[in-house]
Amino acid sequence: MSTTASAAPAFTDVTASNSTLRRFLHGLPGVDTVGLEARAASLGTRSIKTTAKAYAIDLAISMVDLTTLEGADTPGKVRALGAKAVRPDPTDRTTPTTAAVCVYPDMVATAKEAVAGSGVKVASVATAFPAGRTALDVKLADVRDAVAAGADEIDMVIDRGAFLAGNYLKVYDEIVAVKETSGAARLKVIFETGELSTYDNIRRASWLGMLAGADFIKTSTGKVAVNATPPNTLLMLEAVRDFRAQTGVQVGVKPAGGIRTSKDAIKFLVLVNETAGEDWLDNHWFRFGASSLLNDLLMQRQKLATGRYSGPDYVTVD
Repeated sequence: MSTTASAAPAFTDVTASNSTLRRFLHGLPGVDTVGLEARAASLGTRSIKTTAKAYAIDLAISMVDLTTLEGADTPGKVRALGAKAVRPDPTDRTTPTTAAVCVYPDMVATAKEAVAGSGVKVASVATAFPAGRTALDVKLADVRDAVAAGADEIDMVIDRGAFLAGNYLKVYDEIVAVKETSGAARLKVIFETGELSTYDNIRRASWLGMLAGADFIKTSTGKVAVNATPPNTLLMLEAVRDFRAQTGVQVGVKPAGGIRTSKDAIKFLVLVNETAGEDWLDNHWFRFGASSLLNDLLMQRQKLATGRYSGPDYVTVD
């Protein structure tokens, strides 16, 4: 099975022009808002206990992209983040590593050094994150800098203004260009679902990103009021499931922003299992974009192991 969505042959004619792309995207089935939200709410009530809960917590830890994307980031903070990604709980070596650390391009080299030899990936936001409001050559230079510094993954933002104006081909061409510039680095395409206004737009953005070659589709930057939610993530999981059914190409999903507790994370894992299926229950295909989530996962893990709730003083402060 192919592991990237580039050049899905069945859809070549769809991307020939803005009009053909628009016709395809607006021809996708409309989203039943009530049904989508009801299903997400229903799946969120599933009760996960004992052994299954311990497995889910370890799986969630292994899926975290431990993230710092602040103007005040320093090399010391990034090194500490890398150390935490490699050994989330220094008192328990059985704790899984996180999937990746996610930083700005100028911090990639520092992060790469901090996680060397561990298997933890280094992801870098690019393309004028978080707004994406700059010329394409500047966006591609941002990507080249991150890749040259050693980034294993690139998290790009789409031009939401172009998308909302119906200029789908511009968005498609930018994703294709970023994918090419990323080389061997896996590409996550961020939609900023909180700015897309409708579920129909989220479905269209999902298909647009996959047609252009996204290795992952990602909800949000974490920099706006509405980020990852169960309904918008469920919708994206349906899209990757249907895309694989039609093309044989598997694409990952990354909800980001607002997922802070173990209970939240487990709800999202249930969504994955019940919607896309077990093939996506792996950090190669599903990630959490998070900073505070890891600490709660570690505290819940300690509680399962010891029967006592340790509290925030027993985990490192990011």
